[in-house]
Amino acid sequence: MNDVTSDQVSNYISRFINILVDYSPKLISAFLILFVGLYAIRLINRLIRRLMVKRNLDPTLTKFLADILLWALRILLFVTFISKLGIETSSFVAILGAMGLAVGLSLQGSLSNFAGGMLIIVFKPFKVGDTIEAQGVIATVEEIQIFVTKMITGTNQTVFVPNGALSNGTIINYSMQAERKADLTFSVSYDSDIKKAKDILLEVLLSNPKVLKNPAPEVFVKNLSASSVDFAVRPWAAKADFGSVVSDTLENCKVALDKAGISVQPFTLQK
Repeated sequence: MNDVTSDQVSNYISRFINILVDYSPKLISAFLILFVGLYAIRLINRLIRRLMVKRNLDPTLTKFLADILLWALRILLFVTFISKLGIETSSFVAILGAMGLAVGLSLQGSLSNFAGGMLIIVFKPFKVGDTIEAQGVIATVEEIQIFVTKMITGTNQTVFVPNGALSNGTIINYSMQAERKADLTFSVSYDSDIKKAKDILLEVLLSNPKVLKNPAPEVFVKNLSASSVDFAVRPWAAKADFGSVVSDTLENCKVALDKAGISVQPFTLQK
């Protein structure tokens, strides 16, 4: 291989300098657009977030829309940047579209969860802080993310439920209504005084200050089973008092019936 002469090196350097001088305006303007664009995107994102907060939009929806806008503006800025550098953008956009299609096909489950998250955010079957039952889990919603919903169970376990399955399944929201009604069943023997048992159960409900008077609590014969008479005991309570009302009702009814000499059979509790 022939050695490179000093004239060739000088020629290469001269050509490089000429190219750099010719290209420097594009390079400078492209990076100027990039830096100014990044700064403008930050300002626009902050402005949009403040505007949505003032409009009292849901915090999850605010963050979600702001993030989408942020990345859309960044992609637009990047395309503008490479276009200013003189790179053909049509081929780049085609490659980007093909990559997006490939990623979309490989992440169909994730896209389903993304769509489910959108439906949850828009239609609001529940919100952060609500206690719900869904996908076999009863827990309190801590965070609604784009792909999953984070919940905390009563035993302080963290559960992540995919939004796709969550949005397409049955959701029981225990926090949506201001009051809740318990549905308890007390069973007494056929030898018991049925009228007296009913009066005792109703008196227990009426004497509990946490049991709402409107709607009024209910006690009635629900079923005549093979070995017992079943009473439906249905007190209403504010959702914050629901747990204690159920517990107090079970305890106080059992004590009152025992005191009256009425035999209590095994009972069931429905939510």
